[in-house]
Amino acid sequence: MVSSKPDLRRIAMAALEEDLAEGRDVTTESVVDADLQGEARIVARVAGVLSGSGAAASVFELLRPPCTYEALKKDGERLQPGEEVARVTGPLRTILTGERTALNFLQRMSGIATLTRRYADALAGFPKVTLLDTRKTTPGLRPFERAAVVHGGGHNHRAGLWDAILIKDNHIEAAGGVRAAIQRARTARLPVEVEVENLEQLDEALDAGAEIVLLDNMSPELMRRAVEANHGRAQLEASGGMTLEGAVAAAQAGVDRISVGALTHSAPALDLSLEVVRTWR
Repeated sequence: MVSSKPDLRRIAMAALEEDLAEGRDVTTESVVDADLQGEARIVARVAGVLSGSGAAASVFELLRPPCTYEALKKDGERLQPGEEVARVTGPLRTILTGERTALNFLQRMSGIATLTRRYADALAGFPKVTLLDTRKTTPGLRPFERAAVVHGGGHNHRAGLWDAILIKDNHIEAAGGVRAAIQRARTARLPVEVEVENLEQLDEALDAGAEIVLLDNMSPELMRRAVEANHGRAQLEASGGMTLEGAVAAAQAGVDRISVGALTHSAPALDLSLEVVRTWR
């Protein structure tokens, strides 16, 4: 799910306000003449996958006076070291004021897209397996981070607590068991996903008619046994500390879905830089 325009502007404005709490960039105002115009390029220093262009463009559109952001690469495109991602032209003060905020968005989201692409490439030999993100996102940035996962070749899990049912261990404890939790969840009239930790809980979830069963922190061998016991009755999702190697092992075990929190909570930022290439009056 790609972010909407209102999300872009709202979140970009909040990010700018962190830098411009009093509405001023005192360094740039002190050093750079107000009438100086400039052109800058944003360049990839390492290989990766681009994401976050909409947020970066919004940063320069929201500042006053605004700049023009010309995207030279599309979100989801692979980048090579030295490749130019975008050009920014306009008042040099605006370019320098928006530089870090725009790069923060680009580096963070491109890092997520790049890590997701590594997982997607590793799972390319298992076309029936769906690679999913989780709700382990940066507070306030979920729309961008979910979009970055899609740009990297992954898919989105539930958007929040409102659009899907996922019964976890604490819900099961509170309800008095797997079956009781599933039965109570039926009142929401949504497909039910339930987390299980062993084959006994899996049997209980399947007997209660769960549409999706999340296999939490199971070994590859236990996942294979779960797939055999399932007999296609429910979608099986592997989750819990999924490394790249673990995701491949889960796919080999025969699960339908693999959710990876690391896509959003542990992706390293992609190294991008903004370089001013010319100025004029």
